[in-house]
Amino acid sequence: MSSDSLNKLEKRSIFALASVYGLRMYGLFLILPVLAIYAENLEGATPLLMGVALGVYGISQALFQIPFGIMSDRFGRKPIILIGLAIFVIGSLVAAASTTITGVILGRALQGAGAIAAVVLALTSDLTRENQRTKAMAMIGMTIGFSFMLALITAPWLEFFISVPGLFVMTAILAALSMGVIVKVVPTPVQTVNLDVRPIPIRMLQLLRHRQLIRLDLGIFVLHFVLTAMFVAVPIILLQELNLETKAHWSVYLPALLVSIVLMVPLIVISGKKERVEGIFFAAVCLLLLSQFMFLIRPLGSLGLTICLVVFFWGFNLLEAMLPSLVSRVAPAACKGSAMGVYNTFQFLGIFFGGLFGGLLYGSFGVNAVFALSGLLLLLWATVLHTSPRMVLLDSIVIRVNPNANYCCKTALEKVDGVEEVIIIDGESVAYLKVDKSKLDQVALDQIIMNR
Repeated sequence: MSSDSLNKLEKRSIFALASVYGLRMYGLFLILPVLAIYAENLEGATPLLMGVALGVYGISQALFQIPFGIMSDRFGRKPIILIGLAIFVIGSLVAAASTTITGVILGRALQGAGAIAAVVLALTSDLTRENQRTKAMAMIGMTIGFSFMLALITAPWLEFFISVPGLFVMTAILAALSMGVIVKVVPTPVQTVNLDVRPIPIRMLQLLRHRQLIRLDLGIFVLHFVLTAMFVAVPIILLQELNLETKAHWSVYLPALLVSIVLMVPLIVISGKKERVEGIFFAAVCLLLLSQFMFLIRPLGSLGLTICLVVFFWGFNLLEAMLPSLVSRVAPAACKGSAMGVYNTFQFLGIFFGGLFGGLLYGSFGVNAVFALSGLLLLLWATVLHTSPRMVLLDSIVIRVNPNANYCCKTALEKVDGVEEVIIIDGESVAYLKVDKSKLDQVALDQIIMNR
């Protein structure tokens, strides 16, 4: 088989791991459109605790993602993934059995504590060749977006038939099935150290001082803060202001998502040109800001709210697609895994604080306060983007080198036009490069690779 194609083992591994990743994220996302309404009827419920129930899985994910990654290095990827999925199952069942808001919060926290995302990506890296790894990561990334859209559309309909506790039970069943996929379908790899997917705690702390990266990290924090806060407010508006039963909420979410995807695709294509990236990025933040203003004035009727959601998802989907790519291109060589670890931590914290403050503001001042705070955060983000220096966007390349000739190889690679940074870790047989592809002397680089 051509080295440019996925082989059978890689296809099987990627499909299985993408399924596991997607089913877990589907289970988490499935609760977003319906939990705010359900939680209001639980014993001890307050708007603040309702928001905490919505976002608490983010804080437990943030706390446990690095420990799970470290344990997977020591005890193996598959056992740790199975433990994470088992914790997720327990959390789902705890939430399903709970009649109090405190019980649901505990269940959601346990769901997030099964933080296997980084371990799944590390296992994907172990099971794929270097020249196929980007493709594999992209395929897994696509499942996240698909899971989000599917959950948003199906949750209101499923809730009508099986109720919210039934949704929690369903997510437990899906996670249990995923455990079977890990055991029966996913091969057991020979573990490798790949700093493109593996976050290193000390490097993560160092990257908090990287100005370009921290702007992107704060951006994903704001993006998921706004998303989670929105799902405190929007389901309540649909139910109380538009008198739309929960089972019919899909009729608003589905057209909004579909239209936003159609509008997003041309901008994603345009953003493929380096000189257009920052313009499209800024435009997406402005779309989110516009959507919050539209939510504040709320045109009457479900059509008006659908249009508001179209604008929101247009900007949200653009940023969700662009941000990980920008992080990987801005991150220093041999730090992409650590940079994504910081990025994911900020994302999870945004989910938690979005739920927390969304619930607090809704309970104290009503739904408009949620949109006002979200709008202020987005305005701040847009201002920072507009006044910041342009990002230096480089591409990452990982190549094999002779571990006994690291110094000579590093010197030769640094002399190649377009190679901006070279990192070779002592004792490793790979070199991590940051390159400007518009200036890269590919012939010279290929010659070094062939003579390594």
